[in-house]
Order: sequence, then C-alpha cells, then structure tokens
Amino acid sequence: MDFTGRVWGANAAEREAHYPCDGLLTVPYEGWTRAVEVAAPCATVFRWVRQLTIAPYSYDWIDFRGRKSPDRLTPEPAPLAVGQRFLVFDIVDFATDQHITGVLPEAPARRYGQMAVSYVVLPHGDGCRLLVKVDSASRRPLIRRLQQRLLAWGDLVMMRKQLLTLKKYAERDAAAGVG
Repeated sequence: MDFTGRVWGANAAEREAHYPCDGLLTVPYEGWTRAVEVAAPCATVFRWVRQLTIAPYSYDWIDFRGRKSPDRLTPEPAPLAVGQRFLVFDIVDFATDQHITGVLPEAPARRYGQMAVSYVVLPHGDGCRLLVKVDSASRRPLIRRLQQRLLAWGDLVMMRKQLLTLKKYAERDAAAGVG
C-alpha cells in the first residue's frame, strides 16, 4: 500500500511505464500515478477525457465553484489544440483516443512548482485502462516539500473522484451504445 499519496489503482508496470509527460519538466521531479479499469471502448473513454477541457468531473463544489459537471457528452466538441486549457494545465501534446498531455502554466508553476500531466487511455481486455501520470517538481525547500506532500494527497482525493466519475459515465454510455 502506498502511503505517500503518489499512487492509486496503478499496477507495478503502470507505475514504471514511460508517459508523454515524462521529461517535460526542467527540474528534478517525482511521479504520481493513478489508474482505473473501464468497461468501455477506448474511444468512448477518451471522449470523456476530452470533456476535461470544459469541466473537472471531481468534487464540483470545490473545483468548479458549485456548478455541476455535465453528465452527458458535449456534441461536436472543439478540436483539441496545443495551448488549449485542460483543467489547470495547457495542452502541449495529444493523440486522439490515446492521450492528452499538459503542463502547468508559468504563474501557477511559480507557486506550486513545475508540473506536467498525461491522461492516457490504453486498451485492456474488452475495455481499457485510464491512467493519469502527474510529474511534480521534487527538489525544493522543506516547506515546499511539505506543501507537495499535501498537494499529492489532495490530488489523490480529487483525481480518484474524477476517474471514478469518468468511468461511470463511459461505462453507462458504452452500455447504451453512446459515445
């Protein structure tokens, strides 16, 4: 069991795998890996990951100012683009039905440290695995390292809810033939 807040749901191979966000930071970093198995096609799951450009799908009362994240896919979503906002990150790379990768913009990076993220969808059995890898700057003064530990735990709580919500909606849509 991981008590650092760095891992949830990811197996050993997933924790050790290389992700598109790895190597994007200009400082030493540590990785946080979260994963969930989804009984839905990768295209359906990726479509829900794309929804993160419009809503967080976590605890809306905390990170969406009380508004409710949509429980249906947005028809005809805008194409993904480098530089587009993705949660608190700016997209730097993506591959349709595979991953969306972003970096924390400069202003928040000064406060929280450099961060990069990849949301990755991988085929697995009759469904897929939805994995998130977060790379976070690791060499900082003691107070910043303590802040990072708290951030890892907070991220774990919020991202667990987010991944389980995306899983629920993707599986619902797959069962109904939507997506």
